[in-house]
Amino acid sequence: MTRTTRTAPDAGAGADAGARHAPDELMTIGEMSRRTGVAASALRFYEDLGLIASLRSEGNQRRYPRHMLRRVSLISVAKRLGIPLTDVQEVFATVPLDTTPSHEDWQRASRQWRRQLDERRLAIERLERELTGCIGCGCLSMKACGLLNPDDALAEAGAGPRRLGPAPETT
Repeated sequence: MTRTTRTAPDAGAGADAGARHAPDELMTIGEMSRRTGVAASALRFYEDLGLIASLRSEGNQRRYPRHMLRRVSLISVAKRLGIPLTDVQEVFATVPLDTTPSHEDWQRASRQWRRQLDERRLAIERLERELTGCIGCGCLSMKACGLLNPDDALAEAGAGPRRLGPAPETT
């Protein structure tokens, strides 16, 4: 995705809307940081990844459209749940950056995220069952232990955990 770099209107535009906010209201990076609780450096990083986008003022300062608040909030929730930013990028790929996303845009992303979360939940449940069994057994039977790896035979299969990784894919 490419970042839109149009010149932003005056920072005060839309500020007269009272308690309601104008759809085209722009926020400074400081305002976005205060509103979301996300550091300005993280906002710049998310922008570099194409997760969010800003416009540029005449002084080349970042101005975020108000609809970016939802994206940043969802990124924060995903991080809290341990969801990699690459997964967030994949889900956000169909949600427009340069206009306020529609209800259908968010529904489409939600369905995709739901599938990913369901897969993660199943993998976590499988890992929980296997770890509970392994920790609970006390390894009294070296023949039945699912983690037994004599002479590091699993090294040929590659790096990382081989037996407690994701479930094998089925077709």
